[in-house]
Amino acid sequence: MRKRVVVFASLLLVASVSLSCAQDGDEAAEPTEQEVEAMVNELHARLVTIDTHDDIPSNFATAEVDPGVRDGRQVTLPKMREGGLDMAFFVVYVGQGERTDEAYARAKESALSKFAAIHRMAEEMYPDEIEIAYRADDVERIVGEGKLVAAIGVENGYPIGTDLGNVEEFYNLGGRYITLSHGGHNQICDSSTPRGDDPDVEHDGISEFGEQVIAEMNRLGMMIDVSHVSKASMLDAVRLSTAPVIASHSSTSALCDVARNLDDEQLLAMKENGGVAQIVALGSFVKAQPERREATMALREELGIRRIPRSEIDAMSDEDRADYEAKMATYQERMEELDARFPPANVQDFVDHIDYAVELVGIDHVGISSDFDGGGGLQGWNDASEAGNVTAELVHRGYSEEDIAKLWGQNLLRVWREVEAVATH
Repeated sequence: MRKRVVVFASLLLVASVSLSCAQDGDEAAEPTEQEVEAMVNELHARLVTIDTHDDIPSNFATAEVDPGVRDGRQVTLPKMREGGLDMAFFVVYVGQGERTDEAYARAKESALSKFAAIHRMAEEMYPDEIEIAYRADDVERIVGEGKLVAAIGVENGYPIGTDLGNVEEFYNLGGRYITLSHGGHNQICDSSTPRGDDPDVEHDGISEFGEQVIAEMNRLGMMIDVSHVSKASMLDAVRLSTAPVIASHSSTSALCDVARNLDDEQLLAMKENGGVAQIVALGSFVKAQPERREATMALREELGIRRIPRSEIDAMSDEDRADYEAKMATYQERMEELDARFPPANVQDFVDHIDYAVELVGIDHVGISSDFDGGGGLQGWNDASEAGNVTAELVHRGYSEEDIAKLWGQNLLRVWREVEAVATH
């Protein structure tokens, strides 16, 4: 682990503070807490900050889920502005379903509706606020123009079906990475989390069709995302791809041993491939707490509640809505008691994973993601408005400005450019 020291010289900030705090001929005064905070804020503002995984609902960019309204979601345009978060990969997620022509058609339709929602946000609702990036070089141009940046990731290759032409269609709509699988094996590869009637292993990694998908993504210049896939699938993807791969939202198994995280062999393979692991701020992937998880599940069962979309709540009768909200209030009170017994993951725990990965594979192969609005969030970074707290913790641990810039986005942009460089379309 890196020593928890503040290296102001490496940030080129201490000189300005010393000059403002010292009289002529006197020793420079130590910066105050407020001055340190101001320096960190100035640093954070200079960075190009990229979050590689933010989920959206099916009614995104409508009156019901307006990205320009501050509250209600973890990632909104006002919260991005507040937190100095320049760019988010808005995610086209479609869950696993049956492998039939009809089911594939429905999945593709669901994917296309989410593509349309992201375009609607950027091109119809808020064109002066946010713009879609189609190439890595677009990102810094858009930021330089004072706009926020949207990019598009596809989570789960399932809606591709068995038609390789869908890969190019998703690319033409702005998709710049595809997560090869999600929960449950699909036609492309095995998942790290088999579901239902899935065998433990189906393809023993990437399927024959999956090999064609990877080749097509390389041809087009789409990043291959290995989050959610099995270890065998991940290692196959690294072997098969002619370009670096990414893990858009995964943490380290060494610090939190869950199926969705990457072990040392996988991280080292990613380094060899030239890729980047985007460490994810999802509490249960950052800090293993089986007792807390069991207690939370028991509480939900006791109260008979589940989290449901706002649109479904609004459609309830007054009586049902009041009952639901009363149960949720009780749930929140009881969860505060659980927080006291089992402190949830925080920014320090999250940066522990960054530290571990950096020590193992080097600063050039690690990045940052949240999985906001899809389960992500932890104490200190629970929505886009708190992104600066991650930078503050990285400063506290002694990362230089150059290294923090790599973690927050330069590594991802480097991979994106290398993926573009191998494209032949």
